[in-house]
Amino acid sequence: RKKMKNRIQFGFVLVYSLVSYFYPCSAFYLPGLAPVSFCEDGKGAEDCQTEIQLYVNRLDSVESVLPYEYDMFDFCKDAKEIRPSENLGQVLFGERIESSPYKFKFKDDIKCKTVCKKTYSKKTQGDAAKLDFLKMGMQLNYQHHWIIDNMPVTWCYDVEDGGQKYCNPGFPIGCLVTIDGRAKDACVINAEFNKKYTFYVFNHVDIKITYHSGASEGWKGARLVGATLEPKSIKHADENSVNCDGGNPMEIPGDFDKDVSVVYTYSVTFEVENNQIKWASRWDYILVSMPHTNIQWFSIMNSLVIVLFLSGMVAMIMLRTLHKDIARYNQVDQVKEDAQEESGWKQVHGDVFRPPRKGMLLSVFLGQGTQIFIMTFITLFLACLGFLSPANRGALMTCAVVLWVLLGTPAGYVSARLYKSKIPHCCYSSHLISLCFPVFPSIVFADFFLMNLILWVEGSSAAIPFGTLVAILALWFGISVPLTFIGAYFGFKKHAIEQPVRTNQIPRQIPEQSFFTKPIPGIIMGGILPFGCIFIQLFFILNSIWSHQMYYMFGFLFLVFIILLITCSEATILLCYFHLCAEDYHWWWRSFLTSGFTAVYLFIYAVHYFFSKLQIIGAASTILYFGYTMIMVLIFFLFTGTIGFFACFWFVNKIYSVVKVD
Repeated sequence: RKKMKNRIQFGFVLVYSLVSYFYPCSAFYLPGLAPVSFCEDGKGAEDCQTEIQLYVNRLDSVESVLPYEYDMFDFCKDAKEIRPSENLGQVLFGERIESSPYKFKFKDDIKCKTVCKKTYSKKTQGDAAKLDFLKMGMQLNYQHHWIIDNMPVTWCYDVEDGGQKYCNPGFPIGCLVTIDGRAKDACVINAEFNKKYTFYVFNHVDIKITYHSGASEGWKGARLVGATLEPKSIKHADENSVNCDGGNPMEIPGDFDKDVSVVYTYSVTFEVENNQIKWASRWDYILVSMPHTNIQWFSIMNSLVIVLFLSGMVAMIMLRTLHKDIARYNQVDQVKEDAQEESGWKQVHGDVFRPPRKGMLLSVFLGQGTQIFIMTFITLFLACLGFLSPANRGALMTCAVVLWVLLGTPAGYVSARLYKSKIPHCCYSSHLISLCFPVFPSIVFADFFLMNLILWVEGSSAAIPFGTLVAILALWFGISVPLTFIGAYFGFKKHAIEQPVRTNQIPRQIPEQSFFTKPIPGIIMGGILPFGCIFIQLFFILNSIWSHQMYYMFGFLFLVFIILLITCSEATILLCYFHLCAEDYHWWWRSFLTSGFTAVYLFIYAVHYFFSKLQIIGAASTILYFGYTMIMVLIFFLFTGTIGFFACFWFVNKIYSVVKVD
């Protein structure tokens, strides 16, 4: 009793310590991103900063998949041009963060300060190319992405007749009024943007930085809790003495028939935040008020309730039906005539574990699917804890890549165990190299390399540098492949998986099947229910990828992930049971393809999303969209197919282990 009491006390102390450790941490700053304190010049302590540096990121557009670096548009450059260190995820996503000439002191308001002047002469061929590229950016609605104190500088504007305000973590470089006089995108914010076939560049920004002081909380300095701006187009009459109060907009004619001069200016104001927003929750106003992130909770919860209800019904029907089948098959006093009329899934007990065709390929697929499943589970779990929040740029992709590399051992182990159960003993060593060769990574890397070639040709910032490609190959061949061989070695050293019944030497003839028990209709129907529980969440995931929206609802995504596991498993088990009752024992590949067919619905939805939601134009952007989509579809195919197979594998072993077979 005394030992039990000590253990209980130790448990309470441990739980209290963990809660005390994690309680002060916000979900978005759990990894330990330390706040930075700012002080006025000459009044700060040693740990306070007085200068605020504004960083610029790559520019992107909803009308193009090709992001470009800040310098490509010939904007004002920083003389020092400091580039913060980038992780693997930022490089893969094409983020190129660098310093800018926008520098200012804390609490030092600035009124209309000149940054630089850009002049384009029609006689200079290089200037014409630079101006054409700037016009292309305005025509395709490319967006700036600025960063202050590791948080995006947002552009907040009213929508729906002023009824609601949205804050976009980017702002356009300009806008275009087309030949027919229609204002495009950002041109609608100003009635003066009305000349046909004219570009209006936003050459001035009013930046407002909000902060709250730490005097009331007992620490010195101040912390930034918000940074917003308002872009403006101003043609400065006197370039030596600029005036940012009104004036005509900065026009760039569509036809480059005269020299153009653009003066870039900015103003900065500091404002105390009266609501005392906590530093750890300063991203809330961005994430909550972003366009298209007001999730229709009723629709999503309704979808989840339907999926859970159907899953419960499937489980109840399966349990009741199987219970009756097993009780009927195991009746000891059954007469001989009844035994002759016996039919159903017990009749195929001598063929149900017969090795499938292309068993090696199936084993490789299942090993790669296991690797993807574990990687996805750990990544989502860490994201729920806040380690992979939007504040930690590139962390999500970096975590996924590192986990995939390190999880080669379970992939090789699972492939070897399943392969050993279906191949004669003499073939183990001869097929080991073929088994362990990474088929899936080869396909993904080939697709990725072709997409990267297009990005190189287009000069996009998303093009992976040659050194990074070499590093990825080194991770693949130097770590992932050896770990796969190690896992396969231990898998072959294990005993083969014992089957509950013996396999007959002569295959049993499969009776004529009805339409619904044939392979193709069953596979097509099998992916409907799993896709039904993810398609709403899929819309927001595609928005975050292609419409450059920040995704932060990892808790709900983890819930959908669990629901997807349950739905894939139960749908596959149900269809597998129907086929076995029809005395069709070819369940190996069918169980994998039944839930894996959800990826086909994913591809169809991606095609629908491309034509209905996106405004992407250009052959290069279209090829890139479908090239990257094919990688997503292949990953999802292996992931869902593996779930369905192992669920069906467990189910088949379970039901044939509880029946009496002569």
